[in-house]
Amino acid sequence: MKRARLQPLSAEGADPVASSPEVVPDTDEQEVLDAYSRAVVDVVGAVAPAVVSIRVIAENQRGDTGEGAGSGFIVAPDGFVVTNDHVVHTAKSVSVVFTDGRELDARVVGTDPATDLALLRVPSGGLAPVTIGDSEALRVGQMAIAIGNPLGFQSTVSAGVVSALGRNMRSQSGRLIENVIQTDVALNPGNSGGPLVDSRGRVIGVNTAMIRFAQGLCFAIPSATMTWVVGELVTRGRVRRAVMGFVGETRPITRRIQRGFDLSRPTAIFVGTVVPNSPAHQGGLRPHDIIVGLGGRPVATIDELQRILSKWTPGEPIEVTVLRHGGHRHDLTVVPEDDTPR
Repeated sequence: MKRARLQPLSAEGADPVASSPEVVPDTDEQEVLDAYSRAVVDVVGAVAPAVVSIRVIAENQRGDTGEGAGSGFIVAPDGFVVTNDHVVHTAKSVSVVFTDGRELDARVVGTDPATDLALLRVPSGGLAPVTIGDSEALRVGQMAIAIGNPLGFQSTVSAGVVSALGRNMRSQSGRLIENVIQTDVALNPGNSGGPLVDSRGRVIGVNTAMIRFAQGLCFAIPSATMTWVVGELVTRGRVRRAVMGFVGETRPITRRIQRGFDLSRPTAIFVGTVVPNSPAHQGGLRPHDIIVGLGGRPVATIDELQRILSKWTPGEPIEVTVLRHGGHRHDLTVVPEDDTPR
């Protein structure tokens, strides 16, 4: 049996472990860390001056008033600021606080509850706006940085990665927001409306939601959606969407129906109620119809129908393919109308 050999002390009687050379991190590891740190520092230096605090005096359903807060960012030199709809939707007054300490009253140009976005304007020119990036070019795993004012702590920075793309989530209005960005960037109340940026300081999303009691599940509205909504709000003060005027739901269909009509999906849209004098009613849609196609494309869920209508111009005819009792297929022509007519 071999005995364990004891490590002899050095000539000076010192512990050889204590006198051993310091462990130096690998040079490559240091370079990676430095590059990451430099990227975040550079982004913060470029973007933070365009990030603002939103202060709100809001009124609840009982008529009581209280204060609220969120984040936002400058998108145009002449005073346009983007934030979340849920930050300002009950506001009696809104003000914007800049990083230099200035506080200006803001006017709500327009809101879009369907995407949880809002556009404000302050009476100031010559502002430095953010640079808008291309959210369509994002890749899972790339760096993402959030700048905002969580819990009242101004200009707070958190970093992480893009965790997933193409997520769908419901807005507070119940509409489907598609192609949402999922990140593991730490967000807290007050981050709402702040920018999500890439490693080059370009805004790729608007931070909008987190899942409470879950770590690393946070979401942002893509910059492509934001750009479209801002354009609508600037030109019209609202976002136009096409509606047909019926109530329906996604339901499974039998295999016999699926095979008989050569349908690729096991679900379809069952029409429950048709609003009198609505575009659907005028176009011949009936209760108990089964919608399987819209605009020349197959549809199998309410969400898919909403996606098509969200990009359809109100007043433009659209073909609706339905199945009816008796095993007949019909192609109807419906002229959707603006969901917020004036």
